[in-house]
Amino acid sequence: MARHLITSALPYINGIKHLGNMVGSMLPADVYARYLRQTGRETLYICATDEHGTPAELGAKEAGLPVAEFCAQQHDAQKAVYDGFGLAFDHFGRSSSPENIEITQHFARKLNENGFIEERAIRQVFSITDDRFLPDRYIVGTCPHCGYDKARGDQCENCTRVLDPTDLIDARSAISGSSDLEVRETKHLFLLQSKLAHEVEAWVDEHGTDWPVLSSSIARKWLTEGLHDRAITRDLDWGVPVPADTWPELAAEGKVFYVWFDAPVEYLGATKEWADQDPDHRDWKSWWYEATDVRYTQFMGKDNVPFHTVMFPATELGTREPWKKVDYVKAFNWLNYYGGKFSTSQKRGVFTGDALEILPADYWRYFMMANAPESDDTSFTWELFSATVNKDLADVLGNFVNRVLSFSRKRFGDDVPAGSEAGEAEAALGREIAELLAEYECQMEALQFRKAAQALRALWSAGNAYLETKAPWLEIKSDPDAAALTLRTAMNLIHLYAVVSEPFIPASAAAMRGAFELADDNATWVTSDEAKSLSFVPAGTPFTVPPVLFAKITEEDLESFRERFGAGDGDA
Repeated sequence: MARHLITSALPYINGIKHLGNMVGSMLPADVYARYLRQTGRETLYICATDEHGTPAELGAKEAGLPVAEFCAQQHDAQKAVYDGFGLAFDHFGRSSSPENIEITQHFARKLNENGFIEERAIRQVFSITDDRFLPDRYIVGTCPHCGYDKARGDQCENCTRVLDPTDLIDARSAISGSSDLEVRETKHLFLLQSKLAHEVEAWVDEHGTDWPVLSSSIARKWLTEGLHDRAITRDLDWGVPVPADTWPELAAEGKVFYVWFDAPVEYLGATKEWADQDPDHRDWKSWWYEATDVRYTQFMGKDNVPFHTVMFPATELGTREPWKKVDYVKAFNWLNYYGGKFSTSQKRGVFTGDALEILPADYWRYFMMANAPESDDTSFTWELFSATVNKDLADVLGNFVNRVLSFSRKRFGDDVPAGSEAGEAEAALGREIAELLAEYECQMEALQFRKAAQALRALWSAGNAYLETKAPWLEIKSDPDAAALTLRTAMNLIHLYAVVSEPFIPASAAAMRGAFELADDNATWVTSDEAKSLSFVPAGTPFTVPPVLFAKITEEDLESFRERFGAGDGDA
């Protein structure tokens, strides 16, 4: 495929997200997008805030703001955090955009034309206290499957089962907390997924064979349990309006589309926003419509998988138009906090804005990818975090950079020393680096991020092993030219590390690369031959010693973090 389209699950608009959201969608998508760009492939990474549905209305109510103003503020606040994490979106849009409204309504009209939407009278929960119908997320109660007492009316956050509000035990209004509820009749639009079930199953059978087990198993579980018709409209004041030219009665009643109907469409909407805002970009449709040269990869937590592997493909198939469907779904398990779930609603765990207050983004980026919950749930602890930062970043990489550059400046001045011609030790190192780089590339291509982080660390470790073997602090006493060769080789390793580490730790990679005053430093990646030769930075290149790349986390730091964020046993 000539072009790569990448999307990550859209973060809800209501508040700054926790590390679990980051590691399960946006961060791995960014790492992969950066890698693809560096290796010369045309790449488009699209994301957006998910601004419709009850989270927006409830968040605005709590903030005492009109919904539109609340969403605009929250979009800017979230974007600032993602910028702080170095997420290099090509565009970070908004699902409330005119582009998304236009495309969502187009999808609905096409589905209706093709007989896949039906207007039905249903019985829905009405709150006497609030004097309104309650959409799914405005109702909370106890999950009938796992007993979780804060389950929402559309999905249980604990066991991920999809629910109807009437399934809940001891249901109550999320607005007022009142349990004075009754069921009344109202009309809504239904997407007739049952009529599309065989097509969706055939599509999953054809495309899901190489997905991770987590993604394919969730999709097949949904299909095995049966694809049911689902209401795609809600009684809300905020959302994509039902078009009056197609459903005048429902439009007059102020019905809007269900957030899970319009949110996946926002991937297309945000791409159109991107194109509309810059006339130099290609036509947005070339990425989505008859896009046979595009490979489309999605990143998301496991709770989002059913909607992206079953519900939205059903929507696309039902339009009978050649819209691009996902090629690869990279799903993640949970990142827990001391064994308990990170939770936006319960404010449990480390949130991304707070994380950036205490430490630079690269500390978090590397830790999360090195411990990504790919095969099973993983647990964040301050002890594991500090061990990873101190061992991998501070000791292995940061210490190598500082030792090499500081020692060379002290003994040979501010230019890369020349020294002897490369010998067998350097040739062996080059071969090792080339092999390790190939392993790193292999894992990145396979989207195995933990293994890619291990391969990257192995690259860093190879430099330390070379340095310990050659011991330039001893060589300098008897053979200054040999010591100069060792340091020149090590400096070339630093430059190589700067290039290939950029997907994981972009700010630190820039600092390493910026240490060398190379006039024509246009390297985007490292070839096998370049890795073997280790000669990109020639003798005589001026260099500086950057500030300490990674400061170690001390026991005092840990104590302050535990005090601020909690350290398990439910006290987060």
